[in-house]
Amino acid sequence: MTFVWPEMLWALVAIPLMILAYVWLLRRRKKTTLRYANLSLVKEAMGKRGAWRRHVPPVLMLLAISALLLAAARPAAIITLPSQQETIVLAIDVSGSMRAADVLPNRMVAAQEAAKAFVADLPRSVRIAVVSFAGAAAVVQAPTLSREDVVAAIDRFQLQRGTAIGSGIVLSLATLFPEAGIDLSQITGQREMPPAPGDKPRPEFTPVSPGSYPSAAIILLTDGQRTTGPDPLEAAKMAADRGVRVYTVGVGTKDGETIGFEGWSMRVRLDEETLKNIANITRADYFYAGTAADLKKVYQGLSTRLVVEKKETEVSALFAAFGALLVLLSAGLSVWWFGRVA
Repeated sequence: MTFVWPEMLWALVAIPLMILAYVWLLRRRKKTTLRYANLSLVKEAMGKRGAWRRHVPPVLMLLAISALLLAAARPAAIITLPSQQETIVLAIDVSGSMRAADVLPNRMVAAQEAAKAFVADLPRSVRIAVVSFAGAAAVVQAPTLSREDVVAAIDRFQLQRGTAIGSGIVLSLATLFPEAGIDLSQITGQREMPPAPGDKPRPEFTPVSPGSYPSAAIILLTDGQRTTGPDPLEAAKMAADRGVRVYTVGVGTKDGETIGFEGWSMRVRLDEETLKNIANITRADYFYAGTAADLKKVYQGLSTRLVVEKKETEVSALFAAFGALLVLLSAGLSVWWFGRVA
């Protein structure tokens, strides 16, 4: 536990001073009672219940003051809270190597089935977008709450040549921030046109802390390494500057092998180092899935992670509420037992 205003903890020094004052008052009262000629009258007036009950309200009050002083120091703790994710972009590799059958029935079908199960597990309040990438990237489904549209978009994947991982990330960012004026010239291959007279000026961009944007995340799945398009690490830096986490999922062959189908062959290798670096730069995580079952587990874990999150949160209100409850309990017991607030 940490404290936003730790200087206030010095006020807790008052607690032992209050305890000493209470002990002193008890001893002074004891000396006063000795002046009575008949101590039996005092004991009878106090009753048997006064032996321990009289100490309970003051102890509760001291605990209440301690809790309120801790609340004043503004404590913060890492707790699990519902996630604030509003939009998730699924960026999925549709290069030709996704037809390989080392992940049964093949990589593409396994990825589609796992993605659809992931979509079904997400809260209905989360918008989902789908971006496919091979030699180029395309928005297959704009952000939507319709699960049927997302599933249909995933089923429409068409395999192509090339692997432009960076393009998938950049286009995912442009999908999340359509008004940000993100330069897509590296993806389209066309030079960016200068603004026309009367166009709104491009908003100024100010980088934020990596992983600090709570309202969106990108899940990137690929089975190969970049063959074209922008540098994936530069694209990851763009995401990090906008606070967006990019969770990466590697599927298929780690060490690399030649995969043949439909009369031609190609050499594929999963670039785990790049995927790990993308995740690290954006303060996210990398997952490897060697089988269809592994891939489903990865997506299940991501679903849980994106629904709830652990974050440092100020818990002053809890301490204040606990202190107020102890004050009420102390006063209530005092009135109940002694007919007054002692």
